[in-house]
Formats: sequence, C-alpha cells, structure tokens
Amino acid sequence: MSNPLDVVLVGGCGHVGLPLGLAFADRGLSVALFDIDAVAVELVNRGEMPFREPGADEVLSRVLSAGTLRATTDPAVVGTAENVVVVVGTPIDEHLNPDLNAVQGAITDLGGNLVDGQLLVLRSTVYPGVTALVETLMNDLGLEVDVAFCPERIAEGRAMVELFELPQIVASRSHRALDRSTKLFRTITHEVIVLEPEEAELAKLFTNTWRYIRFATANQLFMIANDFGLDYERIRAALAHHYPRASDLPGAGFAAGPCLFKDTMQLAAFNNNNFQLGQASVAVNEGLPLYVIARLEQRFDLSGMVVGILGMSFKAESDDIRSSLSYKLKRILRFKARQVLCHDPYVTVDPELVPLDQLLEQADLLVVATPHAMYADLAIDKPVVDIWNLRGEGVTT
Repeated sequence: MSNPLDVVLVGGCGHVGLPLGLAFADRGLSVALFDIDAVAVELVNRGEMPFREPGADEVLSRVLSAGTLRATTDPAVVGTAENVVVVVGTPIDEHLNPDLNAVQGAITDLGGNLVDGQLLVLRSTVYPGVTALVETLMNDLGLEVDVAFCPERIAEGRAMVELFELPQIVASRSHRALDRSTKLFRTITHEVIVLEPEEAELAKLFTNTWRYIRFATANQLFMIANDFGLDYERIRAALAHHYPRASDLPGAGFAAGPCLFKDTMQLAAFNNNNFQLGQASVAVNEGLPLYVIARLEQRFDLSGMVVGILGMSFKAESDDIRSSLSYKLKRILRFKARQVLCHDPYVTVDPELVPLDQLLEQADLLVVATPHAMYADLAIDKPVVDIWNLRGEGVTT
C-alpha cells in the first residue's frame, strides 16, 4: 500500500491528538491532523497551539518548518495515510451511563474515507467492548482494515515528556495489527506492552479510576481532620516523613477534569453499576465544593461578602476548564454570597473572569480553587481558604 502520509490523526487538534501528532512528526513521520474545529486547525497551521501544553510550541514550530505536519478540516485526508489514529472518547450521558452512540457514529462517519489495508488505532479512553464494536463496524462496511486499541496515557502539562518516556500499550486480536501498531508506537518509545483489547480498555479505566479513588481518600481524610479543627496537611507531612509506605498519600484538593469522574462512571456501568468504592469516591470528590462552602458559612456571613475564586482550570498551570470543580464552586457561591469574582492567568475562554488586581481589591474572602504557582506568594491581607496548602499556611477551613 503506497500512501503519501504515515499517520492521520482524527480529532488531531485536541488535547490528546495534537501532542501525539507532534511527537510522530518530530520523529520524522509525515503527519496530518484532521479536525472539524476550523479555528484550531488555522491556529496549528500558523504555528500557534490552541491550548497550553509546555514544550509543544517549540515542537510545533519545528515540524511545520520541516514539513512533517499539517492540519486540515478535509476528511478526505483520512484515506491518504497508512495509519489512522482516532481520538474517540466515550462520553457519559445525563444519567451517568456511557453513550456508545458517540463512538459508533464517529466511526461510521469516518468509514467512507477509510480504505482497505489501513491500520485504524483507537487512542482515547473507550468503554470495554468498543474495540470489538469497531471491528464489527469495519466488517459491516466491507473494509479490510486492521483495528487496534492503544490508549493515551499522558497527563496534561507533561505530554511532550511522557509521550517519549512512558511505555505504550498496544492491543488487537490480529497479529498483523499488533505488529503494525507496535512498529508505529516504537517511533516514539522503546517499550511497548501487549494486551488483549478488553484488557487494555480496562487498564485505561483502572488507571484513571485508581487516581480518582486516591484523591477521594485524601479529600475524605482532609474533611475528617478539618471537622475536628486539625490541619490535614500537617498530619500528612508528619506521617509521610521518611516513611515510604505513606509517601503516596495525596494532598487535598478539587479532583476533576475531563477523564477521572467520567471513567469511574464508565467502570461502574461496565460492572452493572456495582462499584461502591468508585461511587463513594464520586460523592466525596464532587461534594468537596459543597463541603468547603458549608464550612465557610459557619465562619462568615457570606450573604454580605464578595468572594474571590483564584483559579478556574481543572488543574494547575493549565488553561483547560473541562469539568473543573471551580465552576461548581462558583455556581453554588452565587446563591450564597453577595458577589463572586473569578480569576485565572491561563483561561481565555471565560468572559466573566476579572483581572487579579480587581479581585484582590474587591473581594472580602478568597478561595484558592486551582493551585496555580502565581498564587503561592501573593500578598493578601484577607482571609484565604487554601485546601491545597499552596501558600503553606495550612488547610483548615
């Protein structure tokens, strides 16, 4: 099979697809990014990242200059590459059940542009069994396409490091697809782990769910200590000091983002909604903003106060606000406080954000919702609630 391109990434201008495309292109593969977001495509083609990802700007400039990467909104490009990597997420619906129609619809739409002999790689988190569903779809469409599942494993903010350092998982029922996907991902990493498709699908869900449970454990312990007027962070520092069995206990904080909650719910659905530990973690993590506000109401008359929220992205040094609990905090506080002001140094898509100096001047009370480094050393002469202990002043509320 002779094609002008090595790789096409479908959804290639997003947080998962674009770093991977940059990594492939930086290793010399010819790469096209297909995306329906025309604005993101235009930004990429003129050398601008559509979102914040440390180290990516330099790589983008380099691969554009080398001619190994381009972005397009034309779906016909899908049929011009040996390898097609699809970033197909499995969203959850309003009832917290996986919406499998999203995957089936995306692959069906893509089918008209696929050609015999290609390798089709599912990259993003999928509900267990989706790889098998895609295999069936290929057969139904009469296409001789190899199908593999190779889950994304990066953390936002570390993509341009972890893509090259972390082992890659590859999975397929076909020996040929395994060989082809292994060859593809060995261009960016030396270590490849082979699993069955369902094992790989669960491995990805287990990874995100385990992180979510760990954060819930920390947040529950924080609430227990805090309810008795004790500083969770002092306790955590003491128990972890030179004691390796406790060194992995996280600090407290809002556990959110586009994956952890969603994937915990996907795992629960896969197990017939029998996942008490995961569901309890959801209650703890999603309940933390409510807990913080309830504690604030015990100390302050919020109805007469202006509350300032520092940080609106879901994690530090990021501009990604997807599923950010800062916005849940904001929604609830609007019913409780006289006014709510919000700031974030990286978020550009929220027109309601105010300058930092305005927030610091007008707010009567501040809440560190996202632990951006710039907030650590701010000179503040007003009460600050900082469950992250970013400022090193303790975490009691």
